[in-house]
Amino acid sequence: MANAASGMAVHDDCKLKFLELKAKRTYRFIVFKIEEKQKQVIVEKLGEPTNSYEEFTASLPADECRYAVYDFDYVTEENCQKSRIVFIAWSPDASKVRSKMIYASSKDRFKRELDGIQVELQATDPTEMGLDVIRSRSN
Repeated sequence: MANAASGMAVHDDCKLKFLELKAKRTYRFIVFKIEEKQKQVIVEKLGEPTNSYEEFTASLPADECRYAVYDFDYVTEENCQKSRIVFIAWSPDASKVRSKMIYASSKDRFKRELDGIQVELQATDPTEMGLDVIRSRSN
């Protein structure tokens, strides 16, 4: 279960909640955290379908790394309703170097566990994952 390169396992709950977001749209977003003592990625926070993007970004700590997925709804120039599942690797400048390294080395393996990610962002501050950035990457 654990990966020798990163040593981080992915808790089954992460995959289950992601499937619920993808298939049933049960959540607007999911924030994942690496639990170092348990050496695994766990679900830290689930966003209600009615939560706004601002509520999502507010749920990311200013000084700690996280992974997150956000179900982004938008309307195309052709007036079509679309949705994209956005994966965000949140690594703020204020977080510890060790934490940044653990999150960076575990990211690809964790992402592979979540089947259906359509857009990926790496962000070190909120401006790098603004709605305008997501919108431009989603088209």
